[in-house]
Amino acid sequence: MSYEISVIIPCYNERSTILKLLGLVRKVPISKEIIVICDGSTDGTREVLEEELKNDLSADFQVIFHERNKGKGASIRTGLEAASGNMVIIQDADLELNPDDYVQLLEPFKNGAKVVFGTRFPGSRRSSIPVYSRFANWCVTTLANILYGANISDEACGYKVMSLDLYRSLKLECDGFDICPEITAKVCRKNYKINEVPVQFNPRSFSEGKKIQWKHGFEAVWKLIKYRIIKV
Repeated sequence: MSYEISVIIPCYNERSTILKLLGLVRKVPISKEIIVICDGSTDGTREVLEEELKNDLSADFQVIFHERNKGKGASIRTGLEAASGNMVIIQDADLELNPDDYVQLLEPFKNGAKVVFGTRFPGSRRSSIPVYSRFANWCVTTLANILYGANISDEACGYKVMSLDLYRSLKLECDGFDICPEITAKVCRKNYKINEVPVQFNPRSFSEGKKIQWKHGFEAVWKLIKYRIIKV
C-alpha cells in the first residue's frame, strides 16, 4: 500500500505521553503509516507499546524495538529504513508539537516546495518558551543562516518534512539530537530552499521529562560547522 506520509516517532522513556500522542496522530485525516521506534526505554514504555501492538494489528502501525538506547538520530535512521510513504514527518513523542499541524505542514508541497520545517516563531507565543531555550535556539538558527544562507527562524524545531527519497539521500550519520542540525546542513548543502510553516508548541520542563540539555546546543553548533567544512 502507498501512504501519503510516514510518521516516524523516536520514543525513549515516554510512557506517560506515547498513547495520547498515537491517538492524536491517528486522528489526522491523511493517508499515513505510523512507525514508532522504542529506543531502549526502561520506564515501561516498551510494555505499553507491546500492549498497543496487541490491540492494533493494522498494517499501517508498527513498532520497532531497539534493545538498548541508541539516540534520536539512530532511531530516525531505523524509521527511514522501514518507511514506505511518499513524505516523511518526524514526530517527537513528548507532546510538545501537535500532529494537528500535519495538514498545513504538507500544504507548501502542493506549490512545489521540497523541504518544509515547522517554526515555533510566531506559531506560539515566545513567552511560552523558556529564555534559555530561546537563546540556545537563536544561536543555532543564526549560525545556520550565516553558514548556509538557510533564512529560517527556528532551526531546532522537530518538524522537518520532505520526501522519503530526499531523506534517504541525505545519508544521515548522527546518533543523537544532533541529527537535527545535520538534516538542516545537508539539505542546504544540496541547495534546497527551506520553507517554514508556523506550528503549535507546548513546552515541557525537565521535571516533566524534557531531555535536551545545554550540551546538545554545543553539539548542534559543532555539527553545523562540521558539515559546512566537509564534503557531503
